[in-house]
Amino acid sequence: MSTVVSTSTPSPVAKVSAKPDIGAIVKFVAVLIIALVVISPLFLLFVASLKPDRFQILADMGSFRAFWVSEPSLQNFTDIATFGGALPFGRYLVNSLIILFCTVLGGVFLNSMAAFVLAWGRLPGRAVVLTALIGLYIVPQESIVLPLLSLVNKAGLGDSFAAQILPWMASPLYIFLIYQFFIQVPRDIYDAATVDGASPFRIYWSVFLPLSLPVLATVAILLGIETWNQYLWPLMVTQTDYARPISVGIASFFGHDSVYWNSAMAASVMMMVPVLIFYLAFQKWFVSSFISSAVKG
Repeated sequence: MSTVVSTSTPSPVAKVSAKPDIGAIVKFVAVLIIALVVISPLFLLFVASLKPDRFQILADMGSFRAFWVSEPSLQNFTDIATFGGALPFGRYLVNSLIILFCTVLGGVFLNSMAAFVLAWGRLPGRAVVLTALIGLYIVPQESIVLPLLSLVNKAGLGDSFAAQILPWMASPLYIFLIYQFFIQVPRDIYDAATVDGASPFRIYWSVFLPLSLPVLATVAILLGIETWNQYLWPLMVTQTDYARPISVGIASFFGHDSVYWNSAMAASVMMMVPVLIFYLAFQKWFVSSFISSAVKG
């Protein structure tokens, strides 16, 4: 009786699969480095806002102690979150939220209506209008603030919420973005709604808006970030704390002989958190909008 001993050698495929994927490791390290570069300033800002001693913040900036706080405190936030005094940052934050909400809501509505008319309305010279819209987007905002300021003052809207909301609700860029989405909707959908007796506004409101949630979310995020970061225009049209936004309020810390860095850091965190929440709320549609645009492109 003989026994057969079989010897098996590992296949080349097994050897290849056992080797580490150098490309994946390099990609992971690169992404990790980029993430650290992006996140580290935000983390440093948050840590500095928890340090009540402004001199300690400056002393720690030159070392890794800037990223660590031994005794965190919310004293900076309680000091500035007021609705009275020389720098009422609580009021500034509420003012910014009001301006953000009204501008985004009105901007999404107006820009989408204009895009719908350009895409499906009986508008003569549509190509000329689109060319003019693109041309208006090229014009720098800083070049029109002085004429716009004169119009606002003549209308009696100086130092008000309306002066910071109305001029920026409509934008050529956002009209064009929504227009590009609307023209890709099949003609059969519009014709079917027309046969059912729906008016143009009913078609816009009940058919096209539900279909365009991704692009509307994209416009809402871009318009919201642009509105939240406005500085030059609010600085020109606000003279009192009545409608002054937090972006102008933070600048009040700089320009004096002594800068209270602890309060400035806390105010910066207060300004960053709402817009971060705003982005996270619309992130799902924002990402899907870019994915669908890439697929169609």
